[in-house]
Amino acid sequence: MKKQTNSNRPERMAAKVQTLVAEILRDLYSEDSLISGVSLVGAMARGGAQFVRLFYYSRNPDVSRVQARLDEVTKTVRFELAARLNQKYVPEIRFEYDDTLDRAGRIDELLKNLK
Repeated sequence: MKKQTNSNRPERMAAKVQTLVAEILRDLYSEDSLISGVSLVGAMARGGAQFVRLFYYSRNPDVSRVQARLDEVTKTVRFELAARLNQKYVPEIRFEYDDTLDRAGRIDELLKNLK
């Protein structure tokens, strides 16, 4: 009979990666106008913590430029993450824009217009 485990290792790994990547972005890219306005708001691990999706919000309205810049620095960030993470394997990371605040603003506007 197979033993059932409720491991939360992927969630813990995602949270750790989110914290470390936020520090890396702050330390290495504080002078970069596109990246300095980025806030990491969540992380999700997949594949047994082999892949981590990092969700971000940016104060810059040009999200496509911010995404392109984050895609450019992903390799460097992952290299620095390997130095700070005490793991044999470093997960692949991908940045994804989180539009929750934008959608909430649109809903607020719609509700104001109903009154």
